[in-house]
Amino acid sequence: MTRTRTAMLAALTLVAGASGTALAAQSASAGAAAAACAVDYEVQNDWGSGFTAAVTVTNNGAATSSWSLGWTYAGSQKVTNSWNAKVSQSGAAVTATNESYNGTLSTGGSASFGFQGTYSGSNAIPATFTLNGVTCNVDGGTDPTDPTDPTDPTDPTDPTGPSDRVDNPYDGAQVYVNPEWSANAAAEPGGDRIADEPTGVWLDRIAAIEGVDGGMGLRDHLDAALAQKGSGEMAIQLVIYNLPGRDCAALASNGELGPTEIDRYKTEYIDPIAEILSDPKYAGLRIVTTVEIDSLPNLVTNVSGRPTATENCDVMKANGNYQKGVGYALNKLGDIGNVYNYVDAGHHGWLGWDDNFGASAEMFKSAATTEGATVADVQGFIVNTANYSALKEDNFKIADSVNGTSVRQSKWVDWNQYTDELSYAQAMRDKLVSIGFDRNIGMLIDTSRNGWGGSARPAGPGPQTSVDAYVDGGRYDRRIHLGNWCNQSGAGLGERPQASPAAGIDAYVWMKPPGESDGASEAIDNDEGKGFDRMCDPTYEGNARNGNSPSGALPNAPVSGHWFSAQFQELMKNAYPPLS
Repeated sequence: MTRTRTAMLAALTLVAGASGTALAAQSASAGAAAAACAVDYEVQNDWGSGFTAAVTVTNNGAATSSWSLGWTYAGSQKVTNSWNAKVSQSGAAVTATNESYNGTLSTGGSASFGFQGTYSGSNAIPATFTLNGVTCNVDGGTDPTDPTDPTDPTDPTDPTGPSDRVDNPYDGAQVYVNPEWSANAAAEPGGDRIADEPTGVWLDRIAAIEGVDGGMGLRDHLDAALAQKGSGEMAIQLVIYNLPGRDCAALASNGELGPTEIDRYKTEYIDPIAEILSDPKYAGLRIVTTVEIDSLPNLVTNVSGRPTATENCDVMKANGNYQKGVGYALNKLGDIGNVYNYVDAGHHGWLGWDDNFGASAEMFKSAATTEGATVADVQGFIVNTANYSALKEDNFKIADSVNGTSVRQSKWVDWNQYTDELSYAQAMRDKLVSIGFDRNIGMLIDTSRNGWGGSARPAGPGPQTSVDAYVDGGRYDRRIHLGNWCNQSGAGLGERPQASPAAGIDAYVWMKPPGESDGASEAIDNDEGKGFDRMCDPTYEGNARNGNSPSGALPNAPVSGHWFSAQFQELMKNAYPPLS
């Protein structure tokens, strides 16, 4: 994928329909001036008396530090709630203003938000929009066909310059084998069978940049990658993971930075990483960054109004530091020509439900268009990072039914739209492209611990005596509940890392190094800011996030990120495909 910036043009088309109605920008004829601003307004769901809508506004005028988008409804529409913008209404007139984290709109920059509303009668699209008082979709901006347009990536005067990125950094490349993880794996009985597999390098605190307790720092890993590279291409995988108030819905993966320490995140964490990665010495490496797992989806699923809300997630939504941090990281790292940013997109057992899926995609775009970042800074997205969801469930499909009862009504699926990570990743990719991400974005799927092989792996579908018997008897994923995430009993190594394994998928990866703990089984003092989460306690009977089910966690686990020999052995025993 080339790192490009494109301008939205002025001509508009109205696409009508009960659902998916959109006001969308189309290309103007050559030589036409660009609109000073442009708006994409899409009705995503319409159930006859209410609807949800997604809005993207693009600023083609001068940069601004705050924005206000206005429109007037012709019918009875009333906005009832919103996300990623403050939306108010007086009569038929609606005003949407920025949140604290997405106020900056550079020239060519965009912001996205969504809302829910009610109506009776018709649900017509607004005819006119204004951005900070200027009517959008009216000629008056710069000409995107002008070869000296500063947003043209082929223009030699563009400060970003032309990009030499390849479409998929994994194609035709070796992938770096972390010597520290490899040594741990090789020291285990039977571990030499997988000790040469590539895994992610986790930069989960500031000290990890230079190296912790005499271990390898970032430069050490990059130098080792150069040594492994030889004359061919080499990709190295880094996990950027140190947001303020990190993982607001869990304790085991809390970090060192408090909720308000966004400046430390920028200056003490991202800036030093960017400085090292931009060293010309490493220009020959393809540097893949997984940007901040366990962050943005929490702002959709674990905030006030949701049964799984936490006070910490409400704090992070209010201060905007997740979006600011992700946007800053994307912007700084995206300016380095051989860095490929992949943003975390949760997993199907978290975001696969209707009320999570679209809102999360919009949240990703909001973060990718703040702090100077643009969607062009995003190479793709990663799903199932450090999780256990099956890659592909072969024995049942979402469209199946048993005695007239849909699979979606089974206790396991529980009205989710997806049964596995492959179908979820491909659908999420399509959604992200539809809201403005590059059509060539690729997805990564972490398959390090989702094999679910061994003697418990079903050989075929379950009995059709009931929908639950059918699903439970045939599913590979043997967790007690989809919401269980910590050191899961019965899990196995999944598909080995490989490039371009399926449509829209850049690679299957082992971003979470197998054998590294998800969290301690009991409280353990540590200097890493990592707390004790009851979801890692094998005696815990659960909470709303896992249907009040047992945790399914293995006993005697160390602090997250530390070596867990018993889990490593179980992952090898239950590997699928099996180890030879």
